[in-house]
Amino acid sequence: MAAAYHEIQELLRTRADLQTRLRLLPYDGTPEIKKQGSGTYLYVRKRTAGKLTSIYVGTYTEELYNLLLRNAREAREIKKEIRNIEKQLAAVGYVEDGLTADVINNIAFARAHMKMNIYDQAVLEGVATSFPQTEEIIENGKVFGMNATDVQKILNLKHAWEFILDRDVVASRSDYYMLSYIARLVNEGFFAEGGRIRGVPVTIGGSSYIPPLPNEIDVKNKIREITEANDEIINIAINLCLYCMKTQIFLDGNKRASVIFANHYLIAHGGGFLVIPEKEVPEFKKLLVKYYEGEDRSAIVAFMKERCWKTM
Repeated sequence: MAAAYHEIQELLRTRADLQTRLRLLPYDGTPEIKKQGSGTYLYVRKRTAGKLTSIYVGTYTEELYNLLLRNAREAREIKKEIRNIEKQLAAVGYVEDGLTADVINNIAFARAHMKMNIYDQAVLEGVATSFPQTEEIIENGKVFGMNATDVQKILNLKHAWEFILDRDVVASRSDYYMLSYIARLVNEGFFAEGGRIRGVPVTIGGSSYIPPLPNEIDVKNKIREITEANDEIINIAINLCLYCMKTQIFLDGNKRASVIFANHYLIAHGGGFLVIPEKEVPEFKKLLVKYYEGEDRSAIVAFMKERCWKTM
């Protein structure tokens, strides 16, 4: 049964990742060339709600036409992979889980604030960006005046947030495997195995705390212990976030992965979302260092509940 559970979870994560990639394609449909008067224009044709629609893209250029062809080919390949995964899910007896109205509303609530959340997380990571620049990257995948590393971090945050807001993923357990997959997404383009538990020592800038090497079994057990505790949902989410940050489970991206992982748990329970707003980042970092170095954690927990928790 455990093997089937992990197989189903991995299939659901893969399907959600593919669905996210599909949503992120700028154009999804078969390219059409139309002549109107002396002009030549490009459209994409697709079936929506049973109706064939034709959506205007722009004036014909060879470059744009080739982009539409590549998008159409990629969309077909992704949809084929999704169908194969759905067959595998059916074969292992998976039945779609229904989500409560609170959880569905929470997904919509988090999605409505996703751009600001990504911006706030980028600021926490020291990315030199403004909200308009972040918005431009999220919408168009690029922006002038920023280095490629910072742009990639923002795109990775977008991908990870899209992933956890997928209904299948929301219905999945907040466990070590979920955290590892999120870490893989936020480290995409920086590490080949960004979701793998670290096997080398690390230090934390601005702190004397040196985290011990994490043990996979211990991490799995601690995450399960936190999520199964008889406590308020927000306390569990904060505990997950702080534990994963302090443990420094991965080589990099621990704050990014920890915040998004805590939000997976919180959203899945209809508890709002957790983000460190830009104006609160300096104070949060001070409290985080004190927490790392062994001071009473009640100060940072209270701070996160009062300043970082957004509810419907």
